Amino acid sequence: MAAKAWKQRSILPGFGLSMGFTVLYLSLIVLFPLSAIFIKTSGMGWDKFWQTVMDPRVVAAYKISFGTAFGAALINVVFGFIVAWVLVRYTFPGKKLVDALVDLPFALPTAVAGIALTTIYSQNGWVGSLLEPLGIKVAFTPLGIMMALTFIGIPFVVRTVQPVIGELEKEVEEAAVSLGAGRWRTFARVIFPELFPALLTGFTLAFARALGEYGSVVFISGNMPMKTEIAPLLIMTKLEQYDYAGATAIAMVMLIISFLTLLIINYLQWRANRHAVSA
Repeated sequence: MAAKAWKQRSILPGFGLSMGFTVLYLSLIVLFPLSAIFIKTSGMGWDKFWQTVMDPRVVAAYKISFGTAFGAALINVVFGFIVAWVLVRYTFPGKKLVDALVDLPFALPTAVAGIALTTIYSQNGWVGSLLEPLGIKVAFTPLGIMMALTFIGIPFVVRTVQPVIGELEKEVEEAAVSLGAGRWRTFARVIFPELFPALLTGFTLAFARALGEYGSVVFISGNMPMKTEIAPLLIMTKLEQYDYAGATAIAMVMLIISFLTLLIINYLQWRANRHAVSA
């Protein structure tokens, strides 16, 4: 009986204390700061709020931020999967070095990454000078923003998909091949359904990270209004002008759109996990 009672005991304190600490911690870190955005914005009035968030410059910044973040997350899903697959399924010289390089965007200051990318992909840069004769301009364009967001987001996809690939049973793939399935059909029917929830999670993390990115984008974007100006930079501009209500209004719209987007993605992930379990 004593042994059974010991197994049922929790390592952490009881539910009441743990739950109370959880609610307090999340309130101080998440709920109170977010509620301050709504409280500050509520003092504007509806007309002023609508005029602020629907200004053509602000709308253009929304389109740049969400469009480039979505595109970068899609790119990271494709190439992040390939990187994770190679790191798990193959052995090659320098594998540990490549695996460590995946985490470099986590350790590297985003401003340093932005400066480096701008230097390399500008018209006079190592790569930009080669692309310029082809009519491809990277720095100071939405393409450059997407490249910076891809750089800072790829670790989320790789580290999310890697463990799942490691748990895939090679015998199932071999059985599919022995039954006559080609490589594409094996991937589509056997591998992809198992990886889809993890890929969706990686996409969500990369998208959320890219949406609020500032440091690596502010240099390579050029910050041209209506063209390459992102919403976080516009918020910073409002704050520098002491327009706190305008800054919180833009932030609140981004928060609502981001929450709805993440809610939809989480619903799709739940459906995928449910389908995988039932299958």
